[in-house]
Amino acid sequence: MAEEPPTKKKCLGTDCENEASSLQCPKCLSLGIKDSYFCSQDCFKKNWATHKNVHKQENSILSHFFPPKVVSEPDPETGYYNPFPTFNFTGPLRPVYPLSPRREVPKSIPHPDYAEDGIPKHGRSLVRANKIEQLDAKGQEGMRKVCRLAREVLDIAAAAIRPGITTDEIDEIVHKACIERNSYPSPLNYNHFPKSVCTSVNEVICHGIPDKRVLLDGDIVNLDVTLYHEGYHGDLNETYYVGDRAKADPDTVRVTETARECLEEAIKLVKPGTLFREFGNVIEAHAKTRNCSVIRTYVGHGINSVFHCPPNIPHYAKNKAVGECKPGMTFTIEPMIALGKYRDVTWPDNWTSTTIDGKKTAQFEHTLLVTETGVEILTARKADSPGGPIPMPAVANGTS
Repeated sequence: MAEEPPTKKKCLGTDCENEASSLQCPKCLSLGIKDSYFCSQDCFKKNWATHKNVHKQENSILSHFFPPKVVSEPDPETGYYNPFPTFNFTGPLRPVYPLSPRREVPKSIPHPDYAEDGIPKHGRSLVRANKIEQLDAKGQEGMRKVCRLAREVLDIAAAAIRPGITTDEIDEIVHKACIERNSYPSPLNYNHFPKSVCTSVNEVICHGIPDKRVLLDGDIVNLDVTLYHEGYHGDLNETYYVGDRAKADPDTVRVTETARECLEEAIKLVKPGTLFREFGNVIEAHAKTRNCSVIRTYVGHGINSVFHCPPNIPHYAKNKAVGECKPGMTFTIEPMIALGKYRDVTWPDNWTSTTIDGKKTAQFEHTLLVTETGVEILTARKADSPGGPIPMPAVANGTS
């Protein structure tokens, strides 16, 4: 599960690699759109022709935090409805409500500190903002165990993917599989997230909320699973093809396989001494060879007894991440790759993040342990894990 970092902003100018100054688009400010920073007035003017389209895509910032007052009427036959009918969605995907009731976790299963009130008590703070934990042998074994269980749960959920299943049904499968392993599904009530897994379909970058929408032949869906077991969290995700139409579409395959390869390329660098900022350089360089962009808003993160903790792992090039890999560190790398622009828009549920142009996006994630000589992929695929890479169509290597 990705985290939004308190990192420095990059200029929004197309192909501009400069760090942003305090200059913000005045129109964006008037609309309440956040983070529209540019490095200079000249860069802002140069990019105005394309940047102004952002104003058409987003409403006031309030629409990102408070659901619109107008709610569509439930369908008389199904009772389903779109809770945000006035929102300017960037792509064809729509939420299908009502959400199912919150699923219960038996009291006998250890709960993380946020389970009751939704507020994490440990993790990022001014006191430990730069402290990166190096686990001892006991902690490393705890991480191995929870990550093995997380892989099992993801594989069970992935095996159920088919045209016609709803993401809420997948959530139920994940929840039950966690309970069967005496584990708490870490996303549940984390900062008030309402479900046990994130299901991100097509243009959804991350943090999609499982609902009543059925998966269609031609979709792609990312399942982001995290378990809390015996005091440790294990986090991983993969993007899967839904039906044969998805596997036959060159652009869908291009973005999915590029995301998979970006993670693989980054993992090759993990060893003691590697700077955290280096991963983004490799990821973005590979994405560009496939004419894809790298989402900048969300980062990989430290993970151990705390769900999200230092370090931050940005996935884009020339980032300013601080620190280096040391034995005993556990963290995720989870690049989000898009067919179009890298900017994102959040739905009024305050969770679902989509591409600003509505084009498809894919993501893959592993929890990693830095060893004395390299890296151990704690959430590695098994020989019988569902999904996996498919050949990249020749036409997909070019510009679409």
